Order: sequence, then structure tokens, then C-alpha cells
Amino acid sequence: MPTNNHNNFDNNALDSAIRPAREQRIPVTLVPSRAQSSKIHIRQQKGDFQKIRTSMNSLLVALFFLLPFISYEGRQAILFDLNQQQFFFFGTTLWPQDFTILAWVFIAAAFLLFFVTVFWGRIWCGYLCPQTAWTFIYVWIETQIEGNRNKRVALDKAPWSSDKLKKRLLKHYAWGAIALLTGCGFIAYFVPARELYLNIFSFNASFWVTTWVWFFAICTYLNAGWMREQMCLHCCPYARFQSVMFDANTKTVTYNAARGENRGPRKRQQNPLSAEKGALGDCVDCNLCVEVCPTGIDIRNGLQYECIDCGACVDACNQTMDKFGYQRNLISYTSENALSGKAEPFYESYKFIGYGVAALIMLTVIAVDIYSRSNIELNVIRDRQSLYRETNDNKIENSYTLKIRNKTQQTRLYRIYVSGNNSYRLVSEANLKILPGEQLDYPVTVVAEPELLADSRNEITFTIAEQHNYGQASQQSSFFTPI
Repeated sequence: MPTNNHNNFDNNALDSAIRPAREQRIPVTLVPSRAQSSKIHIRQQKGDFQKIRTSMNSLLVALFFLLPFISYEGRQAILFDLNQQQFFFFGTTLWPQDFTILAWVFIAAAFLLFFVTVFWGRIWCGYLCPQTAWTFIYVWIETQIEGNRNKRVALDKAPWSSDKLKKRLLKHYAWGAIALLTGCGFIAYFVPARELYLNIFSFNASFWVTTWVWFFAICTYLNAGWMREQMCLHCCPYARFQSVMFDANTKTVTYNAARGENRGPRKRQQNPLSAEKGALGDCVDCNLCVEVCPTGIDIRNGLQYECIDCGACVDACNQTMDKFGYQRNLISYTSENALSGKAEPFYESYKFIGYGVAALIMLTVIAVDIYSRSNIELNVIRDRQSLYRETNDNKIENSYTLKIRNKTQQTRLYRIYVSGNNSYRLVSEANLKILPGEQLDYPVTVVAEPELLADSRNEITFTIAEQHNYGQASQQSSFFTPI
């Protein structure tokens, strides 16, 4: 794990990154990180990786807001109904006792994240993390209102005026609107979306719904508007333990020090192969890689835990290399082995294999759990007032309460069966109709011939079966007779 020394970068990672340069006796300039020294004004950058990031972020944000509005069989397709303690996912309903499936899903997702991290580093942070997506949304709004990076820096330094006040108020109003929509979007997974938005904006929502919407709105406003990179640097645990998943084959955003150093400015028209270039490397020291970085680091200092692998510095550097006629990928997604010329397949890494096997095991557990899950829940409770009763015709009867839950989203027809002894006979009505999600407490009585029972306590099995073969559930109980 990188350590926080006075230069704010990892000496071990830096050493491995610039070792080729040292071997050629090329001095390296170290630029301290500015992540913690001043407010970061991100310069907007275009390029191949930013197109990918923007497309993925836009897709995920669109899905976040639109999924709650999808209906399935007359109900919101994805809904955590806390009042009814049900989780609706299209045609599947999960109850609290089924939440082991969600636990397996989260564990599998963690192993899949580790699996990807071994190969691609913090690709999740740069392209899929909600913090990154909302931060760039807020930066885009800030740019549209206050101007590009230079204008925003100048506005910060300028004294207060009516123009500055107007821009700041407009920016924070837009941030607040996005935050409020985000709060609604999150709570829409717990409260029916169509009712939620209408009630919130007409001020008819309940106290607790309004409180939770505004709570997440404030969190969004603070995280994306004010804290930004501080969430990645100090609050997110992933930044702290990601290095244990890295190995020499992990692809991360890396600066090729052997090619770039010594860095220094030069004329754009200068031939990169001419003698005038002298001892200068390909890095022209334009500092764009720092200005476009959302966490404010200088990637030329080597691998740092603050880097989120968003590729902004790669696009900025490639843009500069194109202008000077130099080869691209001075900064690129590459591994330590690739940078040093070693060719070791990533799939031979024990970490890559280990996390892959763990993820596969968890996915198998999920599949087995879903396959073995029943749409019927049965719980048999004996009558506690008396163990048995003797009837006028010398038969023995026991009473039970069957708690039957229909875990589907459709009305089902069920039939009750008893087994364990050929003498058992169900006195109550055996056919039942249970509404979607309903738990029915159904009292039943079972009679038997005492001379056909082997002991004073006998096993009996209740089975509830769906009439169209959608599933069944069974539970054992006891049938008592006189000693």
C-alpha cells in the first residue's frame, strides 16, 4: 500500500516505474501532488477513454433513474417494499428469509470486482463508480455556468460582484436540483416511483419519505459538489486495500519514465529526431495530465493510491503527443511487466486464478440457491391446548395450524396432503386459494385409527402443493395418541 510521505506518493511504486530511466542515467523531475494542497478545478478533456467513460456513466445514470418506472404485471418491476417486507424483481418476489440470495449476490459482486481489479486495476472507480459519475455531472454543470478551468480559477480569485454572485447562485441551484432528483431516484426503489415524484414536488409526501429524499439529496450535493475527490481519497475503503490485489501484470494508468524523461518544454515544430532535442525526453511538461486529473495527482510521480484509472491523463497526453508528432501512449494503460519488456500472461497470476475461482463458486451458489428456492412457504404449528382428542366413534384427532405463504405475485390454488400413516385422514377442506404475497393461517384437523398407530407419538408430514405444478413445500410434525 502506498504511504503518505511529504511528497504524497509511493516511493516503491515510483522506483519500479522509473527504474529504466535510472539505468540510462536520465534524471527524473518529481512534481508533488496537488490533491490536498488546493481546490481542484478539473480541465475538461476529450478523447477515446473519455468517450467510453462518458457513455458508460450516462448509461448507468439513465438506468438509475428509469428502472423504477418500468412496470411488470401491473406492479413496479424493481421495488423494495419495506412495509410488506418484500423485494420485487420483475416476476420474482424475495422475502426476508430469501435475502441470503442477496447476500450471495453482493459477495459474488465483490469477488468479480477483485477479479477485474487484478487485470485492470481501479477500472471500476474510473468508469462505473457513482461518485465519479455524479462528480463529472457536477463539473459539467459548473463548466457550463462558470466557464472553462481558467475562467473558474479566475472567478475564485475575483472579488465578489453581482456577476459572480449570479453565477454561484445559478450553479448551486442546478446542483441542488440534480441532488433532489437523485434523492427521489434512490427512494423510488423503496416507494412506488410514480407516486413519489408527484408527492414530493406537490409537497404531499409523508414526513419520513420527505426526510429520506432530502437526506440523500444533501448527501449527493455534498459528495459531488464539495467533497468530490476527498471521498475517493479519505472515505472510500477500496482505495486503501486495492494494492493488495495488484501484481506485476495489473494494467494501470502508467507514465513511461524511460521515454518521457528528462521532461521539458520545446517548440512544437521541432523534429523529435533532431539533435536540437538534446537530452530531453518526450514529455513536454505541459502539465495537462495534472489539470485533467479528478483527484489532482501527477501521474508522472508513479503509481499512487489516489489514481482512479479514469484515463483522462492518457487522453490529454495523447493529444499533446499528436501535436508534437511524437508516438502516443507516453501515459497509457500498461503493466509493470509490459513496461519492462517481460511477457508473462496475466492468466498465470495466482491472484487472477484465485479471484476467478472464488467468483465462479459464488455464482454457482447463487444458481443453486435460486433453483432450490420454493414459491411456497409452510410452517406447521400444533394445537397447544391439548395433545389429542378422542371422538365419539373411537378415533383420535389432532389439531394444527398451517401457516402458508404464497411467495409469488399471482393468485395460486393449492391442495393439502397428509402422509406418514395410511390411517391419517384430513377432516378440513383440502383445497385453498391464496392471494399474491398472502400468508394464510389455516386450522386443520387430522383423524386416525388408534389401533393402526404404532406409538403414542407418531410422525406426520403435511404437504402443500400448487395445483399446476408450480412447486410444493412439506414439513413434519407429530401425531399423538393415548399411551
